[in-house]
Order: sequence, then C-alpha cells, then structure tokens
Amino acid sequence: MKDNKEILIVGAGISGITLGEKLAKKGYKIIIIDRRSHIGGNCYDFINEDGILAHEYGPHIFHTGDKGVWDYLSRFTQWRKYEHKVLGYIDGKYVPIPFNLNSLGALFPLEKARRLEKKLIDVFGLGGKVPILELKKSDDNDLKELADYIYEKVFLHYNEKQWGLRPEEIDPAVSGRVPVFVSCDDQYFQDKYQGIPIQGYTEMFAKMIANDNMQVLLNTDLNDFGDIGGFDAVFYTGPIDEFFNYKHGKLDYRSIKMEFKTCDWESYQPAAVVNYPNDNNYTRITEFKKLTGQKNEKTAIGFEYPGTAGFLAYPVLNERNKEIYLEYKREADNLADKGIYFVGRLAEYKYYDMDDAISNVLNFFDIIVQSNGRI
Repeated sequence: MKDNKEILIVGAGISGITLGEKLAKKGYKIIIIDRRSHIGGNCYDFINEDGILAHEYGPHIFHTGDKGVWDYLSRFTQWRKYEHKVLGYIDGKYVPIPFNLNSLGALFPLEKARRLEKKLIDVFGLGGKVPILELKKSDDNDLKELADYIYEKVFLHYNEKQWGLRPEEIDPAVSGRVPVFVSCDDQYFQDKYQGIPIQGYTEMFAKMIANDNMQVLLNTDLNDFGDIGGFDAVFYTGPIDEFFNYKHGKLDYRSIKMEFKTCDWESYQPAAVVNYPNDNNYTRITEFKKLTGQKNEKTAIGFEYPGTAGFLAYPVLNERNKEIYLEYKREADNLADKGIYFVGRLAEYKYYDMDDAISNVLNFFDIIVQSNGRI
C-alpha cells in the first residue's frame, strides 16, 4: 500500500471502531467522526454521579459462540463472567423469560403443569426451542391452550409495545429470537462465551482506538465535515437512507427512550432485567449493578420506553422496508468502485447482536483489505 493512505470512517460505534482498529493496526491513517459526544454508539456506558456504571442505551450483555470474536475483544478487556437471566412479571409473579418449564411450573397448577410439560417434551423434545407462532399451530388442545396463554401473556403486548406490531406482523427472524424453551435452563443466552467488560464497554472501546494512526472527532456530523473526496476510502456505518437523503423513502426504526433513577437501597428487583409484557408503558427495567457486579449502597435502574422518539434501536423488517433498503443497497454497491463502503447495523439495515456486528466487520475487513486489496 502507498504511504499515509487516509481513510474516513463515519460512526464511532462498535462497527466503526472495530474497523478502525483493524485498519490502523495495518498502518492506515484513520479519521473516525461521530455526531454524538461519545464513542461506542448504543453500547456506550458511563459512571453516574453515585459511582455506578450504567448503560446509556439499555442493557448490553456480550455473548457469542464465536471464539475468534471473543478472543479479539479479549485483547482490549477483561471480562466479568455473567450469565444473563431475565424475569418477566406475569400474573403477579416473576417467572423466567424466555418462557420455559420453570415458567410453566410457576404459573400453572402442579397437575396441569406436569401434563403440559410431558406433552411439550413428547412433541418437541427435551431441550427443544419452539417459536411461539409454531406452537400456536399445534393440534393438541392442551398445547394450543398453552400457546394461546403464552402468546397473550408473554409475546403479544410486549411486541405491541416494543415494535408497534403484533408478533405475526414481524419478520420471523425477529419473532423467533425469543422462543419457548422446553427445558429448565433459565439462561437467556445459550452461547459458550458470555460476559460484561469489567471496566465497561466505553473503556474497552477507548483501548481499541488508542493508536497513533487513529483520530476520533466527536460532535461532528458528516454533513458538516466537508469534502470526503480526498480520502482513499470512506466507510459509512450510519443510516443508509440518510446518506442518500431519503430519496427512496425513509426506513422505519423502533426507537428507545431511557429514564434513569437512583434508589437509596442496595437492590431494586430480583434480576438484572425484568420484562413487563402486560403492565406499564415501559417494556423492561434494568438494574445495572446486577450486570456489573459493583458494590454500592445505592442502586441505579433504567426504564425502557420503546416508540418512535429516542435513539435508533431496531430496524422494522417488514416487506416495505426490505424493498426500500434494496433500492439503497443497489446505489451503495455502485459506490464501492469510488471507494465508498457501507458496513454495520444502520448501514446494512440489519439487527446485529454485538458479536454479529464484530464478526461482520472482521469478515468485511478480510474481504475488502486482506483478500482483494481494494484499498
């Protein structure tokens, strides 16, 4: 490569920072810009005024089955071992989410719970995972009754709050993310590697950008940045429709607004995250100390309100938005010959978990830089 090759990355979230770290390590001169006042995108965390580490944009638990991704991030952080367990407040009781055999036992009379458990195991096998819309298709009257109950109490109203849609109106890849578990395992994630960065995500990202070849400019919008034509390559991680001035229409997102509160007692709720499918306007409450393991006489909680106001969180993957995105993707692909590339959750209009976002960037880096030598 030629000396002092300069690259612009738009967005200092998890995708932009991972890409910047890889490119800077190879000797490229990197400028990362972000319109926010902090690095890390929606993974950003901070120390509040009471010394409690909180997640600004809702709880982020790192989990992956990909050892390569785990080892890559482990270069920049030590981990607090943490296995995520979520409770749902249903019919006045805290029960495990995803709905499993323990949830069944907590909500139904013993004899009925045992009968339903046996049928679930006979039909789907012990350890099976069943999407709720599949369970609703059961011909067995008991299982159909159970499916209707779970649909109503766990999925329907939560999805209406979270997405503004009924479960059957959501892409199956999304609605199937939280199936019914035919097991007594209360873990929310089944991945081999799970944890929380001991010093927080922001500190981990700070270590990733600690390279003399990298400069990060915060409070800097692409529209105000100036001409990008002088860069050898531009990697854009922001909303793809915004880049093209919404010429094919605006893509829909569900946004989230967080409200924080500090309580003058050590514990607020029985789990780090409690979902409220049917009660209140918020979808869940996070108690951050239970994620981080911090010791403090007080505790900090965050109420999560989904809607159309707040920060962009989840793409709405319906047919309309898929068609609009394909129009933008065609234009984006044509810009690759000019050295402009689109990568990341917002640029690809995909719901990536953190590990998926990193794996996506690492694969992208290998294709664009290592294999093709396109920059």
